[in-house]
Amino acid sequence: MTVPHTHRRRPPRTRQARPPRTRCLPRTRRGDRRSGDRGQVAIEYVGLLPILLLVGLAAIQLGLAVYAVQQAGTAARAAARVASQAHPAADPQTAGRAAVSDWLTASISRSGGGFDSVEYTARVDVPSIIPGVGFGTAQRSVTMPRD
Repeated sequence: MTVPHTHRRRPPRTRQARPPRTRCLPRTRRGDRRSGDRGQVAIEYVGLLPILLLVGLAAIQLGLAVYAVQQAGTAARAAARVASQAHPAADPQTAGRAAVSDWLTASISRSGGGFDSVEYTARVDVPSIIPGVGFGTAQRSVTMPRD
């Protein structure tokens, strides 16, 4: 026996009014970005790259200058130490130059002192990472008492 199918019809759906969509930028294939902004980061990086290079070069140059000053102090101290000892065969200038790294140019000279002390001055040329630009010399003097 078949039961008659009673089909209830649903009432028709009423569409609710939605607020209109507002967008500031036109929609493109890749979401909300405009196609005119593509490559913007690369251009900003190219503009920032020379500044970053200059800052890096300045930091390296500052490090070289500080190293030259430290080496001048070491050379002056070594020369004054050798001169203050009672060894006539030892050469203070040779000892001062031996205390400096091989790739630096140093000059050692006796700059004073008296009967009871010796004073030596070391001058080291500050190396430059930019060819043709000189940064002068680093100079340090050390006084030590004689033995």
